[in-house]
Amino acid sequence: MSGLVDRHISFLEALRAAGMPVSLAEDLDAVAALRALDWDSREVVRAGYAATLVKKQSQRPTFDVLFDVYFPRMVGDGAAAAGREPEVDNGGALADFRDELADALTELGGDGDEQALLDLAAEMVARFGAMPGRGPGLSSWSAYTALQRVAPSELVDRIVQALLAGGRTDDEARREAGRRIGSFTGMVEADARRRIAEEKGPEHVANVAVRPTIDRLDFTSARRADLEQMRREIYPLARRLATRLTQEHHARRRGPLDFRRTVRASVSTGGVPLVTHHRPKRPHRTELVVLCDVSGSVANFAQFTLLLVYALRDQFDKVRAFTFIDHVHEVTQHFRPGADPADVLADLAASTSHAALWGRTNYGRALTKFEESYADALGPRSSLLILGDARSNYADLHLDVLKRLAGSARHAWWLNPEHRRHWDTGDSAATRYGEVVPMVECRNLTQLGEFVHDIL
Repeated sequence: MSGLVDRHISFLEALRAAGMPVSLAEDLDAVAALRALDWDSREVVRAGYAATLVKKQSQRPTFDVLFDVYFPRMVGDGAAAAGREPEVDNGGALADFRDELADALTELGGDGDEQALLDLAAEMVARFGAMPGRGPGLSSWSAYTALQRVAPSELVDRIVQALLAGGRTDDEARREAGRRIGSFTGMVEADARRRIAEEKGPEHVANVAVRPTIDRLDFTSARRADLEQMRREIYPLARRLATRLTQEHHARRRGPLDFRRTVRASVSTGGVPLVTHHRPKRPHRTELVVLCDVSGSVANFAQFTLLLVYALRDQFDKVRAFTFIDHVHEVTQHFRPGADPADVLADLAASTSHAALWGRTNYGRALTKFEESYADALGPRSSLLILGDARSNYADLHLDVLKRLAGSARHAWWLNPEHRRHWDTGDSAATRYGEVVPMVECRNLTQLGEFVHDIL
């Protein structure tokens, strides 16, 4: 039993390390739920853990990966590959395996078919993903190697033809074939993680191979699929922020004490001020000016920040947005009320060319151009928000221009999507710019949401 408790605690610690907020109360809920469940079904145990620990759908992929690592489907080399030696380069054996895999992928239809694919994934890693004799610290298993050798993506046309024969349209058949290949690829990767966890321990896989939840994934390391998921998270994030801000504003809506009205009201209670009266609180909303670096990988971070600001535009009195690489271009017009986020992003991408003259990031030149052309955008009621990594290709930083711009605004902040440990490396001028405008690390959606909440 102690081994199971230790595994449970390690699993929860791995979830927290990956960015899932698992509290002590939820820990106890999971224990209570698992006591009431039968442990003879691994999927029932998975469902019990998920029901008590997973708060958002975006956290489910991370949860599933870690569950498979800490509570593996099977132990050892796998039922289908028990006692089998790693496969040598044998064209006939590889062709036979690919034929067997193609048949399994074209005949999906029930739980038995999925089990067959899981067994094939385990066999594939055992036969074609083994890498014995590697150096210290390197794993003996590789999903990448197995996938490169078997190349299941090359089976798409065979699956499509089978689906067309079954009455699917061409578009339907290709989408379904892609989904099946993607699902099987995930099974292969999961089996490789299971083997590596058995070899080096689940903590090794959790620390090295498991990506954080989407709200804690760095903007600069996100893949295309991650970016799509982040984009879907922006508006729910905005709604949560708006609700939280409204509640907090209501809690602070009372203005300063109105002493005269309070004393006058106390006459009815014999001079005891049982009820206090307050002056109305004057509402204040910020005019926000956003200046965004849209070069390279920083562009994703700028786009998500602009989308969040756009989604929260009702919280501001006025919003103006500008993009730059080495030239400044206003993009406020793209943030139309009711506009589709995909259209907004497409318009921003199309306008990127207007933000560059020479194509090399130059913060000093961009700040100078902004002061020359748009200085009137800033005033005593406005806040300046600069987005970028502060890497200016060793060009003149024009700190004096930034000082004037920050001095003409009520507040100024700089959001940097790089990890703090990378600041001031190479051509980064993060500290020098940070001495003029407070620089805040903002690498993911969680940090972005916390920052926007704080400034509002």
